[in-house]
Amino acid sequence: MPTELPALHLTRFLPYRLSVLANTVSHTLAKLYEKRFGITIPEWRIIAVLGGGETMSAGEIAQRTAMDKVQVSRAISRMLDSALILRESGDTDRRKALLTLTPKALAIYAEIVPMALTYEEEVTDALSIDERAQLDTLLSRLQARADQLATRPAPVGAQVEEAQSEGD
Repeated sequence: MPTELPALHLTRFLPYRLSVLANTVSHTLAKLYEKRFGITIPEWRIIAVLGGGETMSAGEIAQRTAMDKVQVSRAISRMLDSALILRESGDTDRRKALLTLTPKALAIYAEIVPMALTYEEEVTDALSIDERAQLDTLLSRLQARADQLATRPAPVGAQVEEAQSEGD
């Protein structure tokens, strides 16, 4: 007799809900800066990461923005063509190109940051000050746990299968 699978209610499933929320927020902001500045979400994320005057490699940007390397590479190519970033070879490792924002990109950053912060304020207005602090704490804890689980040697599904077969 086959065992019944547990029900998954997608609209209550935390990973799905976080993804939908993140996409809604990102795409709402993207409408603002794509129309006004002609940049994409990946390009904005690169500008945001480098906006503090930092110099990073494409790999560091991918890691910091949680974008895949191909997405970062494509965005960098477009940004180089649009004169939004400069690429220089590193002092110690000539193979590692370091990226910085151009004055044009810094001007975009200076205009977008207040818009982004205002939007963040509008979204979080649904919460009290205490709830905002609690949300920040909870998101940090969930991220730390997700990072911890991501370093497990076996994928999540394999561990569930192992546990089920041990019970047989």
